[in-house]
Amino acid sequence: MSAEDRTGDPGPAGRTLRALGLAEAPREHPLLYPGPWPRESALLDGDRLLPLDRLVHEDRVPVLALGSNASPGQLRYKLARFGIASPVPMVRSRASGVDVGVSAHVSRMGYVSASPVKAPGVERELFVIWLDAEQLSVIDASEGVPLPDGNYDRAWLPAPDVRVALPDGTPLHGAHAYVNRHGVLHDGTGAPRTHCGQRPLLTELLMGSRRLRELFGVSAEQFSARARADRLLCARGTRVFAEEHLVTASGLERYVRSQRTGSPDTGASLSPPRT
Repeated sequence: MSAEDRTGDPGPAGRTLRALGLAEAPREHPLLYPGPWPRESALLDGDRLLPLDRLVHEDRVPVLALGSNASPGQLRYKLARFGIASPVPMVRSRASGVDVGVSAHVSRMGYVSASPVKAPGVERELFVIWLDAEQLSVIDASEGVPLPDGNYDRAWLPAPDVRVALPDGTPLHGAHAYVNRHGVLHDGTGAPRTHCGQRPLLTELLMGSRRLRELFGVSAEQFSARARADRLLCARGTRVFAEEHLVTASGLERYVRSQRTGSPDTGASLSPPRT
């Protein structure tokens, strides 16, 4: 009789990201962005998801993950790229006052990513990832925070403006989030649009813009393939968003505090690795 048969616990092999269907990272499969999220809170430990022994980690920084930072495969890749192997608590939480918008830039990973937007009255189930100083520096670097031309700033979103409640109801005083420096895409009425998933999003954007079709093709597959790792093309696509007046403010700009040289209790930001 196996350990799973005796206890209901899948055992070490059953806790791997591959066994759980969480190994694929959006950077390798852009049209899957934001990537698969866990069904419940867990501890990301290398290639495994383990049970959490607690929800609050006072020695770490809470970061609200709205996109691929909640994908264990993507998170594991980002940390491993810098040689970081320490575990990351991932807590499935309920956030209100914020929603998942669409970043007004084209990523060199081949997708258009998510960015938080102010959304009074909206409640979403999102992950809080608790990062130590070293891990936070890595994620900052992956979002371009240390760079003057990077895509994101890290902002502290305080309660009660943004309320984050853990699964047991414990409220947080606030959480960090990555706010896009380019703004976010609107829905045609001037209000921020919500991220509907990569394939339908790219399809809608291409249908609505001749210039985007000229740059990226007529399908989501073509968009992703052409954008991938082509910095100049991505920059041109980002300019099209602005020039065609598709961009609006996220409503979170006032919370942005520059983290390019670090801040107290969060550590200094690393520079992205050379590729």
